[in-house]
Amino acid sequence: MNPFKKLTIFIASALALGCSSNSIPKGVTPVTNFDAARYTGTWYEIARLDHSFERGVSRVTAEYTLNPDNTLTVTNKGYSDSKQKWRQATGKARFVSDTSTGHLKVSLFGPFYSDYIVFELDEKNYQYALVSGQGPDHTYLWLLARTPTISEPLKQQLIDKAKAAGFDTQKLIMPQQF
Repeated sequence: MNPFKKLTIFIASALALGCSSNSIPKGVTPVTNFDAARYTGTWYEIARLDHSFERGVSRVTAEYTLNPDNTLTVTNKGYSDSKQKWRQATGKARFVSDTSTGHLKVSLFGPFYSDYIVFELDEKNYQYALVSGQGPDHTYLWLLARTPTISEPLKQQLIDKAKAAGFDTQKLIMPQQF
């Protein structure tokens, strides 16, 4: 079996098992007035909490495409530093309730879905976002931006927002984008 397919299966399984409860982490509230069409396009990973499925991966991007049925196609891509090659996984996301709330379920493999909760978003220009996974333990966190880098003051503002929401921001990884 293709090593990246194995990784994708592992990611989906880990997320499904790790996110089996149906609760949003305490301190996290999905944004409202979410516009999926404006969210489409490429997002760069500026920071993340460590996970085995992303360990050793840099130049991470997520590409979102809006489908006619209001689902999103999601393509995650990153460069494996140890294997010196690109890895990619494509899946889909669907809204949990209404399309104006930034709470989706994402599947990168089969029937396994995990929460994708946009809890901070540049609503004016859609230039940055904070995204959480599901569960009370604040395990999953991503800081995303439309550009490979953001200003230090903005980065610190978003890190402070994540910390206030209960995330251990001392453990954030800042992957290289170049």
